[in-house]
Amino acid sequence: MNRRALALGALAVSGALALTACGSDDTGGNSGSDSSSAAANSNIKCDDAKGQLQASGSSAQKNAIDAWVKQYVAACNGVQINYNPTGSGAGITAFTQGQTAFAGSDSALKPDEIEASKKVCKDGQAIDLPMVGGPIAVGFNVTGVDSLVLDAPTMAKIFDSKITNWNDEAIKKLNPDAKLPDLKIQAFHRSDESGTTDNFTKYLKAAAPDDWKYEGGKSWEAKGGQSAQGSSGLAGQVKQTPGAISYFELSYAKDGIKTVDVKTAAAEPVKATVENATAAIGAAKVVGTGKDLALELDYTPDAAGAYPLVLVTYEIACDKGNKADTLPATKSFLNYMASEDGQGLLADAGYAPMPTEIITKVRETISGLS
Repeated sequence: MNRRALALGALAVSGALALTACGSDDTGGNSGSDSSSAAANSNIKCDDAKGQLQASGSSAQKNAIDAWVKQYVAACNGVQINYNPTGSGAGITAFTQGQTAFAGSDSALKPDEIEASKKVCKDGQAIDLPMVGGPIAVGFNVTGVDSLVLDAPTMAKIFDSKITNWNDEAIKKLNPDAKLPDLKIQAFHRSDESGTTDNFTKYLKAAAPDDWKYEGGKSWEAKGGQSAQGSSGLAGQVKQTPGAISYFELSYAKDGIKTVDVKTAAAEPVKATVENATAAIGAAKVVGTGKDLALELDYTPDAAGAYPLVLVTYEIACDKGNKADTLPATKSFLNYMASEDGQGLLADAGYAPMPTEIITKVRETISGLS
């Protein structure tokens, strides 16, 4: 995987207004100076793109989409792009029902979703295009604690309501110098189907199998805790709730939200940074078949500086059978997202660009969409 509490319905906005109409949902990154914006715009190929492009899905990538839309519509002013961050599950459903030109998902398509896509992808099917990477930050709000180290077993117990107070011995052991208060832990999880949840629970299952017994997936399965919708909803709860802890894409960790350093098999705990996430994503393997570029992530890296809690957001489109009226705009916008300029915006927005080997395959695949 917007750093503020805002109703998701208000986030479906058009064209150049996609950034300015978001109220407190300000973008995590921008294009920089006007001169750099002009330079980036000059490299955007609009081709025959025109009209409105409807898309929805992953809220984790919303801040990246905002930055891309701002640049793209400035160059291709005949196109309006409406991206609604409804969550990965809702985004895929909308796509397979023919409501959107593409979807964003923080986990790769499942076999039943691919099968469902064949109804809208004439003579083709939906494919995964990895476009945005980044760390899943674990944000916390504990008065007097500025730095916090947690490992996978401890996080698993916290989010499974097995550790319920901040001065628990397991947390003390990992943070011997911290002044941990006698304060109830308020663990928040996503209420909607979410690829961020899918990746977060995959990490817990892989790194703490004895303490996380759930199957995983886009829906939260553990008992207890509290919920909020979207990454912005979780970040808002952490910011305003004493004792809170939750998970969301790093670009939402702003306005004073502190994030956990994760203890791995490496000698030192690893901070949630774009660079450390890139180190982990670089070890991902393409496991999709044909034109599908689904990745297999390593949630238990032991290399120094490799942050284990990462996600990759995929853009979901038809390999064949895209709607004729939106295909030019879809290809043009996706091409810009995957371009050197587009990927170059990600770090400033709190995301990790795709490794060269992967993004090169994405560009080749986009050029062949029909």
